[in-house]
Amino acid sequence: MWIKICGLNDTQNAREVAQLGPDAIGLNFYGRSPRSVSIEIAAKIVSDLPENVEPVGLFVNHSVDEILRTCRECAIRTVQLHGDEPPEQLAELASANPDLRFIRAYRLGEQGFAALTVQLERCKELGVGLDACLIDAKVDGMYGGSGKQAPRTVIRSEYRYDEWPPIVLAGGLNAVNISQAIAEVRPWGIDVSSGVESRPGVKDIEQVSSFVRSARGRLEQKPFTE
Repeated sequence: MWIKICGLNDTQNAREVAQLGPDAIGLNFYGRSPRSVSIEIAAKIVSDLPENVEPVGLFVNHSVDEILRTCRECAIRTVQLHGDEPPEQLAELASANPDLRFIRAYRLGEQGFAALTVQLERCKELGVGLDACLIDAKVDGMYGGSGKQAPRTVIRSEYRYDEWPPIVLAGGLNAVNISQAIAEVRPWGIDVSSGVESRPGVKDIEQVSSFVRSARGRLEQKPFTE
């Protein structure tokens, strides 16, 4: 099970979290988020990470130049696009830096996966490969971090597991419900932020430890391949 702890913006807190065994940590560069991090602090966090913990940059409607510059200055190779970025932007990023890996976030609501179907078909036309799709809950006015659960029955019944990129499940996860969520959705990976916090941006070490242990008790999956 690929585990990502997202929304870290403090070097000491990130260092402590990284020692608990996640596969990745998320660095949120969306300025309106209470979990946002500066490029300077993010670079420091990345420099302190163990080699087996992957830094993931989370972007919301940033320009191609902003994303490339941030990844370069922070030594980030995995980009999570969490806004309204079109497939054409992914193609431009991939062309500018072929070493980048992409997680496409999708906020699942009443419309189901109709919009994601269109996006994935367009990515295929453009030759853009996605390493994963992160499925979060759709909450009006928010791009994530709401703590709301994505509708698991819809994911399980409508997501094309055999055709689409691997699922990273997000939204309302915590140490108490993660085992059940994994059993219901059977994701490739999981992503948690507010569910292991003492306050926005500050991860509670005991909660993170419990979350990782609970998740590790489920299906084992390999992290991103080189």
